[in-house]
Formats: sequence, C-alpha cells, structure tokens
Amino acid sequence: MAAWTKTYDGAEPVRINKWLALEGVCSRREADALIEKGLVELDGKPVTELGERIVPGQTIKLNSKAAQKLDNQLSIVLNKPVGYVSGTPEPGETPAIRLITKATLKGEAHAIPGRNNKMAPLGRLDKDSRGLLILSEDGVLAKAVIGPLSEVDKEYVVKVLGEITPEKLALLRHGLELDGRKLRPAKVNAEGKDTLRFVLSEGRNRQIRRMCSLVHLRVADLQRIRVGPVELGNLPEGKWRPLSHKERAALIAASVGKAAEAKSAKKAPAPGPKARKSSGEKAKEVASELAPKVPYRTRNYGLTGEGFRRTKLPPRPRNPIK
Repeated sequence: MAAWTKTYDGAEPVRINKWLALEGVCSRREADALIEKGLVELDGKPVTELGERIVPGQTIKLNSKAAQKLDNQLSIVLNKPVGYVSGTPEPGETPAIRLITKATLKGEAHAIPGRNNKMAPLGRLDKDSRGLLILSEDGVLAKAVIGPLSEVDKEYVVKVLGEITPEKLALLRHGLELDGRKLRPAKVNAEGKDTLRFVLSEGRNRQIRRMCSLVHLRVADLQRIRVGPVELGNLPEGKWRPLSHKERAALIAASVGKAAEAKSAKKAPAPGPKARKSSGEKAKEVASELAPKVPYRTRNYGLTGEGFRRTKLPPRPRNPIK
C-alpha cells in the first residue's frame, strides 16, 4: 500500500497503536514496532514514545517504509489435504506450511514464504479434514478471522455414515451442547442421503465431528470450502495461492460488519412501549414485596405477639469443682 495518512475524528484521546488497529492498518504489536523504528508521524513529527495518544484533529502518517513493511506481510490460501496438521505438529506429524513451496504455487506470488516468515493458521483444520486453510502473518487479519469477537462464518461439506433425519437436523441446528456450553445456532442442510452442508460462526475443537457423533452420525469426509467471503473455488488439493488485497479487505469488513450488527442489537430497545408507573404504585409494589410485620409489644420480661412463644432452656450441666 502507499504511505497511509488520516486525521483522527474521534471524541476522546486514544492510544495511537489502538487507533491504527481499529482502522485495520496493523495490529497493536505491529504499530508499536513501527513506532520504535520511527516510521509513524503525528502532525509531521515522528512518534517517539509507546503509548502516546492522538487527540481529535491530529493527523497520523505512516511513511513509505512502514507501508512497505506492512505490504510485505504474507497471507495465503491453501487447499490442505488430509494427513497434514494446520498448527504446531506433534512428533511424526507434518505441518501444512511444508506444502508452501514454489512448486505448489498456483498462479503468481510476489514472494514465497520462507523460514523467517511466521505464518499462523487462521482457523484450525484437523489432520483428518481437508480444504481451505488461510495462513498469515497479518495481525489485523488474524483478529478479524479468529479474534474473540469475530463472527466470520465458515462453510463445510460433510459426508456422513448413518441415517439423516429431520429430528437430527433440528438438533444439529440449535439443540446441542459441547463441554457444558450451548453451541451457537448453525445452518445445517442435507444434500442427498449422505451429505450435510454446515455453516458455522464459531470454531470449537473438532466441532462438526462431535456434533455429528451426538446425533449418531459418523463423519467419513470433511471439507472446508469457504471462510467468510474467501472461497476455495477450483484451487487444486495440495496447492496454494496468495490472498488478494481485495479478499483481505472483505474479510476485515465482514468481521467489522457483524460486530456492529451485534452491538446495535444489544442497544436496541425492547419492543413495545412500557407505561410509566406513578410513585404511589411503585411504593405499593415495594411494600407488597416486604415481609408482613408481626405486631408485638414490649414488657419487662421480653417480647410477645402472634406466633411468639417463650421456651424454657434446660439447665446447663455443671462440672464439679475439684
């Protein structure tokens, strides 16, 4: 990207690294790294302190070196075959990153990831599953796809063994729990006698396989075909291609859009107007909720009243004095 510049129009001062992350320019950690190298300017002067804040009306600029550094972050789309692990491998396992070579590239790429590139999987894909896997060293993209507030959906085509019934589909859609927590509603449709199409907005450990097991279905094949707006398409198995700038922007926009929808839904008022209660009615409600008072009067020997009965305690045993 070219040198990036923008004037802050927020209402309150905010840390520069936080604002750059909110703008989708880079992650907070990446912003701090750029500040340490003197590549970020505030109103024409280099920012020298981590944690410095920007106030309304001030302008941030990332010079061409900073833009080039961010532009060089690699993100790729891989069609992972069965037998490769998406994350850190155990002894005897092969990581999917080993497939990212010049020989397995489909199309063109401005760079081939090497040992110095720390590519993380954006959404796990189990060893016995196949399909679309995004690997990236882009912190903003990672937050958009797998961050705690991300609701970017993912689509799977799953072949199962067992009878698919309407009752099982209903449970898969909105009636199951894993590890004591209820799952988010899922879109699950049958396609033929042995194929299901899942659309999930969460990624619990081996979620689809465990969901199917709960309704007595066994997964024979699981393929991820979409992550948000990014589709697997006709990418051959075992091949990879670069993630385009357009796809990156669409993934971030999808995440921001869903988060905004959820936020506005929480703030939305409850349907139907509620009539205000007078202070007298409120006082009556409070009084009715209190426990009824028991009438009593005091005497020199204690309390009496309804339901009050004096009890005589038995004499305490005394030990003889020796």
